[in-house]
Amino acid sequence: MTAYQRWRPALIAVAVLLTVVAIASGRVSTTGGTPEIDPFSVTTVPVVEKVPLRRELFQGVVGDDVKMVQQRLAALKFDPGPQDGVYGQNTIQAVWAFEKLVMGKLRTDATGVVTPEMWDLMQGPVNIVPRRQPGTPAHVEIYLPQQVMVVFNGAVPALVTHISSGSNEQWCEEVAIDPGEEGNDTDEQIKRGYCGEAITPAGVYYFYNRKAGMRESKLGSMYNPVYFNFGIAVHGAINVPLEPESHGCIRIPMTVARYFPALVQYGDKVYVFDGLREPEEYGSPPPPWDRIDPNYVPSDDGATVTTVGATSTTTVVETGAGAAQP
Repeated sequence: MTAYQRWRPALIAVAVLLTVVAIASGRVSTTGGTPEIDPFSVTTVPVVEKVPLRRELFQGVVGDDVKMVQQRLAALKFDPGPQDGVYGQNTIQAVWAFEKLVMGKLRTDATGVVTPEMWDLMQGPVNIVPRRQPGTPAHVEIYLPQQVMVVFNGAVPALVTHISSGSNEQWCEEVAIDPGEEGNDTDEQIKRGYCGEAITPAGVYYFYNRKAGMRESKLGSMYNPVYFNFGIAVHGAINVPLEPESHGCIRIPMTVARYFPALVQYGDKVYVFDGLREPEEYGSPPPPWDRIDPNYVPSDDGATVTTVGATSTTTVVETGAGAAQP
């Protein structure tokens, strides 16, 4: 049984189209060593009349206060999934992104819990500030230390989402490869043993290809992948943990992946920040080349064969600043 067949029922269940609402914005900012950009202002998300939160919100709780937080997250472009008053995994992932990007928490310190203090900050005017303004209709900024991705229309955020990028580990696995994916020039899905390094290179790229639905590739199962660095794509995945865990791609929640491809076009730039150097200093390095596993023995069920481990005051977020996978 292929990975697609195993996961198909769950994928269908969670791939729900969500509408992203409201507008968040910021002021373009650059740091030393980066190209100068003319700063300009855009409309901010309106401040709401503050309503106190009388308890902490965490996974499993339900109520009107949960729905209220979900609605505010959506207005700030942090997609919480269905705004149904149920504190589920999509809401947790949206809160992770808010903690890491807005509150400046380290990835390892993110809790996914909304406290009254966090809710007070969330009700204020939070401006998400791009670090680049390339002039394309949209561009994407990926912050590997924070494990957060932002889609900007000009300087206006259209989406802020938690991600999981490359684990930086070596791997050897049996993989299924669909026709048209790198490594398969046949008309049928094939299985092979491959080894590689799970690295998401920092640099400047652009979107050049996309596929609809579920795809199997050397880097794993991908939903609605949009490619920007050879086989590396932004794509939906069921498992988008707090840790970097992919083979190099940018995993995003399935509900976000349902509409993400509509937010970007071919040629839109992708800036991948690693917190060490500016993306332009790296250029556009390709990912490490994978290789056929010389010790590969086909399995009966397609399972993995081997794995080698290796406040009323406006909050302005200088995105991509600071430090710390498909």
